[in-house]
Parts: sequence; C-alpha cells; structure tokens
Amino acid sequence: MEFQNVYFLGIGGIGMSALARYFLHEGKRVAGYDRTESELTGLLSAEGAAVTYDEAVAAIPEPFRDRTSTLVVYTPAVPHDHPQWEWFRTQGFEIVKRSRMLGVVAQGKYVMAVAGTHGKTTTTTLTAWLNHEAGGGGSAFLGGISKNFASNLVLGPGPRLVVEADEFDRSFLQLWPDAAVVTSADADHLDIYGTHEAVREAFAQFISQIKPGGALILKKGVELAIRNREITVYRYSYDSPCDFYARNIRVGSDGRYTFDLVCPDRVLADCTLGVPGWVNVENAVAAAALLWVAGFDEAKLKGALASFGGVKRRFDFYINTPQRIYMDDYAHHPNELKAAITSFREMFPGRRLTVVFQPHLYTRTRDFCREFAEVLSLSDEVLLLPIYPAREEPIEGVCSEMLLPLITAPARVVPKNELLALLGAENPDTIITFGAGDIDRFCEPIAELLGKR
Repeated sequence: MEFQNVYFLGIGGIGMSALARYFLHEGKRVAGYDRTESELTGLLSAEGAAVTYDEAVAAIPEPFRDRTSTLVVYTPAVPHDHPQWEWFRTQGFEIVKRSRMLGVVAQGKYVMAVAGTHGKTTTTTLTAWLNHEAGGGGSAFLGGISKNFASNLVLGPGPRLVVEADEFDRSFLQLWPDAAVVTSADADHLDIYGTHEAVREAFAQFISQIKPGGALILKKGVELAIRNREITVYRYSYDSPCDFYARNIRVGSDGRYTFDLVCPDRVLADCTLGVPGWVNVENAVAAAALLWVAGFDEAKLKGALASFGGVKRRFDFYINTPQRIYMDDYAHHPNELKAAITSFREMFPGRRLTVVFQPHLYTRTRDFCREFAEVLSLSDEVLLLPIYPAREEPIEGVCSEMLLPLITAPARVVPKNELLALLGAENPDTIITFGAGDIDRFCEPIAELLGKR
C-alpha cells in the first residue's frame, strides 16, 4: 500500500464508506464521488474526505489525478460508462473492486466472516460487539451502522477481524476466512446469478475458502455442498437442538428475550439480549458460536449480549409506547420481511399493523413478486412506494402496482411525495417502514409526525 491517495467511486455505500474511514485512519488522503448526499457522505466529509456529487472528470480533486500516487476503488453499483470511471481507466490508474480491497486489508488477520442472503449485517455487528467486549478486541468492517460503535468501522488491537461477507457480485469470494457463519443461501441477486443453484454454488465456493483447520457455522436447514474436508462444521439454530441453539426462551414486557445459550461444551444460562425480536436471538446464537470458536470470556459475553444496542435500520424502533409504535427495517427480500413481521407480531399481538414497503430493484420485484405479496399480506394494511431502481434501468411492465392484485390485505401504491400527508391523515398507531432504497430518508419525518400525536 505505497499509494498516498485513495479515490472511491461510490464512496457513500455502506461498505465503501467503511473502507474510506479505514484509509483515513491509516493517514491516506481520501476523496470520492457519490450520486447523492447522505448522512454517511456528510460524516465522511466531516472526517476529512473530499466528497463530490458531480460525476464530471473536472470534479476530481487535483492530488487524485496523479496515477503514481492514487489508487481507485470502485463498487459495481457505479456503471462502467461513468465519466470518472472511464477517465481513470483510460489514464492507466490502478483500479480495484471494493471486495478485492477488503480482501487485501484482511490479509494477515484472523478473519471471522459472516455470509448469508439475509441476517448477516446484524450477526456481523453482534460478532464485532461480542468480540470487542468478550473476545479481546480487534477490528471490524460492518454492513450497517452499529449503535454501540456509532460507526460501520471498528478499529482495535489484536489480530481478529470481523467482516460482513457480501454475496452480491460474488464479492465474498475475495475472502479466505479462519471461521465463517452462513445464515442463509436463499435465491437472491438473480440479476447477477441467474438461478438459485448458481447462488448456492457461490456459497459452496465461499465455504471451500475457509482456511484449513478453520470452522464453518452453518444454520440448521441450510444445505450446501461442503467440499473442504479440512474444516470443522457446526450447526446453529434458533431453538432446535444442534451444536449451538437457544433453549428456555422467554420474552419480557419490553420485547427483550432471555434464554439459555447451548454450546457444545457448556450452557450459558439466563442470557438476555439487548434488542428485541426472536430473529435477533437466532443471530445472537450465530455470533456467539463464532466467539466460541475463536475464544471468549464467558462472563463478559453475557454482559455484551445484554448491552448490544443493535444496528441502525435493523429492527430499529423510533417510537415504542403503549399508544404508538414505529419501527424501521432494511428488509428488502421476502424472507427478511417475513422474519421481521413475524418477530414484530410475536412482540405486539393484536396490533393493527400498517406496512410501508419500497421495493428494491426491478429484477428482484419481478423475480419474487408472489413471495413479496404473500409476506406483505401478513400485515393489516400495505402502502407501496414506487420501486427504487438503484443500479438498474426500468423493465417494461415491472412496477409496484403489479403486487396489488396478489396482496390479500388492503393495499395501494403511494407516490413518495404524498406519503407523509397520507400518514398524517390516517394516523396509524402501529407502522413499519421497509426497504433498502431511500425510504430511510422518511424515518425522522415519520417519527416526528407521529410522535407529536
């Protein structure tokens, strides 16, 4: 890493911003482009990065135009016909993918990786917090903003590195972990993989890259080809007996769960998790299993579980009173939505639930149209926002309206600019917003609107 400057194409992405923060900490000059201003880009600017929202080549700061001292890192979300990307390429700059850069940073570390089509961000963040509190410390690259660390980057002493292993664009194949969790391997990103079998094969390849003598912690019921005979395979579950699971589960009036954590060689009785939701108990079992493999302080682990503050936009409560509940969640896959809604229903039985959902990607909406409709029908009312396109161009006939005939609960499509007025008029007492697009920009306004009632 002899370069002095690092330029990020897509610097506002959750994974890119963590790398940008890492290189700022390493004393590098950091700059980058993103399409829109966000809370993350604002924080990066405050921390010393030069962020531009202008895609023109002229917007690249002068020091970052020297190819001998500048490394360019890009995310696949930025198209290759982007003017700055094309300029860096034609001028002979070294250009690397975010996933490859993360793989380089991970070299020489004891890597604890969390993969899965859903559940990985909370599990990764839990692992990082447990490792910080009960595992001797270390660093972490997270796929969300940890409330405990107030960041998506953790820098600490010791060789341990916790990373979120992202399957999008096969990015996780740049990692060679010492221990890994796989939470799920559902069909997703079919615009990249084509078939569910291709998704499963990519996960099988990821598993094969666990270092000899390492460990795989695989969710019970997830069946993947395990070709690596030099690793130990463990299974985990929410409450079904296997190597790691929770038993004697009970929920308090505040929605937090207490349980006994069963490990292969011990039982940690009366663990209380600091965040609500049964799905988070399952994530905690997986995170604790990673710590068990790497080594941990048992007494401190229980304290760390209790003090875990959660992840921004993962089962994230803005209002939680007897009169009104407002929760926001990043869920954008049918199985994620189902886990969140069923967890919520268990915590608050009998409440009339309004769900606001912003579908993410035309391809995902097309591929899982029926599945989305089925899980959204678990709510009492559905408000659909138009599809957030992200990196995609529109697909003829694919829109939020196509879900309406399949949803059995009352449902309608609401333009984004009418959402706040509608919620103000209808005044729902129990609401969840879901989506991976820009729906998060409504969270504070919705909380302010409904909190005043």
